[in-house]
Amino acid sequence: MSDQPRRVIEARGIVKEYPYQGDAVRALRGVDADIEAGEMVAVVGPSGCGKSSLLNVLAGIDRPTKGTVRLLGEDLYALDEAARSRMRLRRVGFIFQRFHLLAVLTAAENVELPMAEAGVPRRERRDRARELLEYVGLGHRTTHRPPHLSGGEQQRVAIARALANRPEVIFADEPTGELDRRTGAEIIALFERLNAAGTTLVVVTHDPGVAEHAPRVVEMADGLVVDAGVRR
Repeated sequence: MSDQPRRVIEARGIVKEYPYQGDAVRALRGVDADIEAGEMVAVVGPSGCGKSSLLNVLAGIDRPTKGTVRLLGEDLYALDEAARSRMRLRRVGFIFQRFHLLAVLTAAENVELPMAEAGVPRRERRDRARELLEYVGLGHRTTHRPPHLSGGEQQRVAIARALANRPEVIFADEPTGELDRRTGAEIIALFERLNAAGTTLVVVTHDPGVAEHAPRVVEMADGLVVDAGVRR
């Protein structure tokens, strides 16, 4: 058996253009990226350098103009939209800067949503939601709705939701961007805990605290990877 790490993301020649006033803005200019199972990678760089565009392409959210992405062994953009949606639902988690929780649902109900979409039986998903909220330190907030939670608590609910279907890879876009420094540090510690348990994380960030704690930092500028980093 090979001792080589399993590569969970392999991107080649990624170009992403957005139409603008009859022309095109090129957000990504030919990016290559490799991420192995169990890595925690921080993607850094100035605003507008293409970090979030790259994350969305790698996660199967936004089709590249050119290039290929293999995610978890699948040629991602050779799949139809239904198959990509199933992959995002069952094998990938996504954490947003602004949480994207449904205000009318409780914390537990927000965590249950992806499990309901995946057809998990009600009792099982309720038990799993309680378990995950305990894991992120919110066992006492299961019946609270997002407007009654702090920013840090909302992000913890969002992390629990991302974990609901036991994803192999988690993508996070500026997950501490709406949080104060202390709360951001708590989220970073939670990411380290997830990574130590074997979850692969790809985190786009401006937060030096996230980059400092990531075992590998990928630096971008002007739509290109200028430093692919070395695992520390």
